[in-house]
Amino acid sequence: MHLPMSKSTARLALGAMAIALAGLAGPQLLAHGDVTPQAVDTSALPDIGEQWLGENPYSGNAKAIEIGTSAYGQNCARCHGLQAISGGIAPDLRYLELGAAGDEWFIERYRNGSSHDGKVYMPPFGDVLGQKAGWAIRSYIESVHTDD
Repeated sequence: MHLPMSKSTARLALGAMAIALAGLAGPQLLAHGDVTPQAVDTSALPDIGEQWLGENPYSGNAKAIEIGTSAYGQNCARCHGLQAISGGIAPDLRYLELGAAGDEWFIERYRNGSSHDGKVYMPPFGDVLGQKAGWAIRSYIESVHTDD
């Protein structure tokens, strides 16, 4: 049996089929991207040793900001937003306090992540990306800081 169908009805039906098919691959299509931490080349940065520092040794360092910009885009932007402008999923890092207090908060979250009630809100990156990458990312975040 053949039912007559207008062009607009056919387009609507095709659109609904496309949406339904996309749902079959949902997680791949709707995810925030590859959540595997992306390696950060920090070889151009001065060595800072193995002991975790409490304050950013690269603050204001142009090379650290450059490396941190890339590292942030690859590892942080999917939750904290492009240019550190959050869309509401995670804190807007542009407002993170400058100086030692902000460094302390940042490095705690970077190293240990954030979990509440058994739910992981941010995975720990410290052991995965290392201290130099963390401070480079912090340097980038300092460079986009705002009080507005």
